[in-house]
Amino acid sequence: MRSVLTFTALALACGVIVPRYAAQYESSHPGPANLMVARQPANAAAQSSPDSDSVIVPRDAFGHFRSEGRIDGRSVGFLIDTGASVIALTADDAAMLGLHPGNSEYRVLLKTANGVVRAAPTTLDMVEIGDIMVRDVAAVVMPDGALDENLLGMSFLSRLRHFEYSEGKMVLEQ
Repeated sequence: MRSVLTFTALALACGVIVPRYAAQYESSHPGPANLMVARQPANAAAQSSPDSDSVIVPRDAFGHFRSEGRIDGRSVGFLIDTGASVIALTADDAAMLGLHPGNSEYRVLLKTANGVVRAAPTTLDMVEIGDIMVRDVAAVVMPDGALDENLLGMSFLSRLRHFEYSEGKMVLEQ
């Protein structure tokens, strides 16, 4: 009987303590952005700060940073991904931008969370997030079905003066 009571007390203690620590861990350690993520609306709350050369993007409910942007003046949604080397475009959004690579143009091999994928390299004339604009940005067009949303990678981010994660927000400065 004593062992049953001890086990019950331990189970109750674990039932209270484990969820508390799990919640603390999740809030302080947002998960990495995988290349294949469920499509969520881009974060319309991204805003320019009073200093027009910076943009603040709040973290969404999933711990990701999403923002509306423009490529050559056309509106597109992005998931900000510091682990992506370049901007990666979905096949649908690339087509909307007038990018229609042929099969032979898918010559770049990319390692993703789901394996190796061939992509078509391109250069985007102008990419904008809020009041930040970068010209001649390296990008890839992913094959149909390989990507659920566009990724704003390091080919854009590395051209900024500064970007950082701070207090639950991504701050981009030009």
